This record gives sequence, C-alpha cells and structure tokens, in this order.
Amino acid sequence: QVQLVESGGGLVQPGGSLRLSCAASGFTLDYYAIGWFRQAPGKEREGVSCISSSDGRTYYADSVKGRFTISRDNAKNTVYLQMNSLKPEDTAVYYCAADRRVFRLCVTSQFGSWGQGTQVTVSS
Repeated sequence: QVQLVESGGGLVQPGGSLRLSCAASGFTLDYYAIGWFRQAPGKEREGVSCISSSDGRTYYADSVKGRFTISRDNAKNTVYLQMNSLKPEDTAVYYCAADRRVFRLCVTSQFGSWGQGTQVTVSS
C-alpha cells in the first residue's frame, strides 16, 4: 500500500525557513515522480515543485523560484522541500504526491497518491 507522510510544517516568521519531508512507504521512491502542492483557504490546490523519477528534472512555480528547493534521498525513501525566505503568502497546507507515470506537468491530475498534508503558517 502506497503511503506518503509529510512532516516539518509549523509556524515561522516572515523571512524564515522550514524543511518539509515526505516519507514514502509501501513503494520505492526511485521510480516515482514526486510533487509538492499547497492549498490555502479558499484557493485551489496548486503545484509548488515537482521532481521527475528518471533524470531528476525539477519544476518550480514562479512564486517560489529561488526560494524553494526540492530534493530526493532515495536511500531514505524521502523527498524534501527546503523553503527559505518565507512570505505570509506561502501560508497553506502542503501536500506531497507521487505517481509512477512519466513526469510531464506539475499539476494535481498527474499524481495519483497523496499524503495528508502539513500546515505551514508564515506570520509575525
């Protein structure tokens, strides 16, 4: 059974940093594209960053480019999202997602397995 568990969320001041983790169980992460998505109250879930399984190709939303970094540690079966220079508009529930299909777009419809999410709040 594919399971994804996010951790690392919390309350941080503007300009601060957080590192989110997505631990996978029941499958080997090596063969899956992984995405980080977020959903703020009243808004649709949006793609933040994705990484392919084969060549490590990455995607970042314009709003997080230069501030967020996605990485994967296949030995630990875990994917990370390092978030720096956080802004209040980054406040949302962050979800990780996985899919075995070839990574094409960092959109929700391309990912079939989802974690429960972790809350990130950026506020002074």
